[in-house]
Amino acid sequence: MRHLMLVVLLAGLFGCEIGSSDDCCDIRLVTEVPPDSGAVFMTGNLPQLGPWRPDGQLMSGDGEIRTTIIRVARGQTFEYKFTLGSWDREALNADGHVPANFSVLADAHKEVTHRITRFKPDPLTYFDDWRAAGIKGRMEFWPNIESVFLDPLRHVEIWLPPGYDDSDSKRYPVLYAHDGQNLFDPRRASTGVDWGVDETIVRLAREGQIDPPIVVGIWSSADRGMEYSPWHDAPEYARFLIEELKPRVDRQFRTLTDAASTATMGASLGGLISYYLVTHHPEVFGACGCMSTHFPISEHVYAQFFANADKKNSDRMPYILRDIAAGATVPDGARYWFDYGGHGLDAQYGETHQAVREWLLAQGKTEDVDFVIREYPQADHNEASWRARLADPLTFLFGR
Repeated sequence: MRHLMLVVLLAGLFGCEIGSSDDCCDIRLVTEVPPDSGAVFMTGNLPQLGPWRPDGQLMSGDGEIRTTIIRVARGQTFEYKFTLGSWDREALNADGHVPANFSVLADAHKEVTHRITRFKPDPLTYFDDWRAAGIKGRMEFWPNIESVFLDPLRHVEIWLPPGYDDSDSKRYPVLYAHDGQNLFDPRRASTGVDWGVDETIVRLAREGQIDPPIVVGIWSSADRGMEYSPWHDAPEYARFLIEELKPRVDRQFRTLTDAASTATMGASLGGLISYYLVTHHPEVFGACGCMSTHFPISEHVYAQFFANADKKNSDRMPYILRDIAAGATVPDGARYWFDYGGHGLDAQYGETHQAVREWLLAQGKTEDVDFVIREYPQADHNEASWRARLADPLTFLFGR
């Protein structure tokens, strides 16, 4: 769901801001929540809600009934969720899993009721009980890390492969993975499906296909859309990784510290920040695994998120194509994995990935050696799809 936050928004979304009341429908949400829930927020796919900021709109009331009214352009399908102010505290369904987005068609004024029986518990609960998820290997957690470069605090998790504690001398390559909350534990993953990183690495190592890495999972924040963008706050996010996080990891664990042994991985916007890190900091990160890379993103897409932006005249050309046209280059020795699916948001990715392929070839890079660009026609833009093909980029990054 958060991977959809930067889809190009239809002009109809703004009808209620510029048109008459006949262009709009008022959707009143009435939600029953557990006692003592505290502040409850509603978020969704409308500009006034971020879109998809976890603290998009505070609901009225302080008891078990919370309400809010959302004005939606007539004919628009409004998608939404409920949180306690962050994605770490998202509402769950009755069986304790993350539900699909709620949705309602704004074809008339209407009232919609919900009953929320539970929210995600504090992440620290999962930190203390990680073994209950059946994770292979060993986990360590660094909660609420402060940074001089980034505003929101963030959690970091470190996965150590089986056998790490059996030696005092063996050193390991390292994978820095973004959206870290989605990697190992379905209880805290965004969609209730984790990537299965531990299972996949253990299997590939047992088969002799890869040297198992240490995995550093950096949880995303409410500022994910800016921090992961190479054309916005990626430089600050990179400084956090390079100047603050990586030195701490290298001090505390037996890591191979050179760039050839250090890779980065992410999906959607996480693919963009992974691409950025290798391209702009090849002295630190030697290779990247970019899954469902969100290359179609443009100035026009980001303009939808800022009230004072010139939405009408913003440039619709994807940033990556602008960079290529301006003469962008890639560093020597850098290795890139890019992939995308054939369904959902990924169905829009073929054209930009083809442009990246031609650009890399023009840079003298060799396909299937220096880079891979692979389509998975049956795959969608979600954790289940990334889990299903995770072995491929991991083998490219760490294969023997």
